[in-house]
Amino acid sequence: MNKPAEIIPAHGKLGVLLVGLGAVSTTFIAGVEAIKKGLAQPVGSLTQMGTIRLGKRTEGRSPLVKDFVPLASLDDIVFGGWDIFDENCYEAARTAGVLEASLLEQVRPELERIRPWTAVFDRQYVKRLDGPNVKTGANKKDLAEQVRADIRTFKADHHLDRLVMIWCGSTEIFMTEAPSHQTLAALEQGLQRNDVAIPSSMVYAYAALMEGVPFANGAPNLTIDVPALMQLAHDQAAPVAGKDFKTGQTLIKTVVAPGLKARLLGITGWYSTNILGNRDGEVLDDPESFKTKEESKKSVLDYILQPNLYPQLYDNLCHVVRINYYPPRGDNKEGWDNIDLARLPDAAEDQLPVSRQHPGGAPRARPRAVPRPGEAVRPERHPGVALVLLQEPDACARPLPGARPLHPVDEAEEHAAVPQGRGPDHAPWAGVLRLRRDSLELGSGLELLDFSRVRPAK
Repeated sequence: MNKPAEIIPAHGKLGVLLVGLGAVSTTFIAGVEAIKKGLAQPVGSLTQMGTIRLGKRTEGRSPLVKDFVPLASLDDIVFGGWDIFDENCYEAARTAGVLEASLLEQVRPELERIRPWTAVFDRQYVKRLDGPNVKTGANKKDLAEQVRADIRTFKADHHLDRLVMIWCGSTEIFMTEAPSHQTLAALEQGLQRNDVAIPSSMVYAYAALMEGVPFANGAPNLTIDVPALMQLAHDQAAPVAGKDFKTGQTLIKTVVAPGLKARLLGITGWYSTNILGNRDGEVLDDPESFKTKEESKKSVLDYILQPNLYPQLYDNLCHVVRINYYPPRGDNKEGWDNIDLARLPDAAEDQLPVSRQHPGGAPRARPRAVPRPGEAVRPERHPGVALVLLQEPDACARPLPGARPLHPVDEAEEHAAVPQGRGPDHAPWAGVLRLRRDSLELGSGLELLDFSRVRPAK
């Protein structure tokens, strides 16, 4: 049996080393400082707001995670980091524009004290950015040794007991494993000869692990996902984690996809598009950096849906991801998703779990298509997730092509007889609400849904 690794108790000060002091890092730092001052609540923090259940649910024992797990106090955290721009954290936060100026002013002294150290940076790996605050050295091994010196100095100056490093830098160009990634010796030889297969993020990861500092990857870069660095982490007993923060559109995707899978609903297509105007958007405007992000975003659906186990539901899923750099949007990222659900064959309709009995026991009519007189019903399209419009009750006086009543016919007649259509269990309009799928299609199959009304017979 393997001997379990010793976990150092959370005593003393914890140094948090951030690679990149842009929007993510400065928001993180400002948030922690605001919470410490009582200016904000730790919304979104599992350790600070989350609880853990002990025993049975009925026992009511659910302490906060921070009170149960031995973690560092927020008061014991000290921040430091590197960036290619020499602005202090307050100036960088103002540039990012994520937090309100009024809040930043209240933590301004704490943010102004944090100035970035010169960074390891090479435009070969992030082509849309450049900055003056950059290290120089004989080779990448020399640059790694400079990062190690920064770590040791930071630890000594602030009397820190423990350290962690988090990559909060940009998405690098798409890379795959190379010979210099296979062993530690090969990696160090690659650092000496400036191997192009070793990007800046690997230089930081190597430096951190050599110092015994745990490393978390907040970008979809290759970085630690190579045998050499995984072996180094194991030898140094330094944990590694992460493959992008996944806090935006991918977060929502990881919420929705498990729900669809839990109901075993098939998916034929998932189209995701994003617009953003910050530095992250500028970086991802480069096709090579975008490919790194794209591969990471696409892999999440394969992991969740398991098409190898459910080929009839997900084997032919068309997954498209788009990211557009749109400067006016700034840091207010916006994402849209269109999901096309697989349509059940007509033979399976009677197997749907829908009650077919009235409370009184009479057979219940199943909803059916209602075409115009003399007009054939159009073939069904994939339902998808679409825009829904509500029209005024008098907007349409006749059944619509390909319409489906939301109530069975007998319920509709009962509904129409209720004054103003406001029965206790019915929609608020007199008449029958009908759903149609319009012929308008947007992009890759996004279809317009329209709620309209059919007037009751006089």
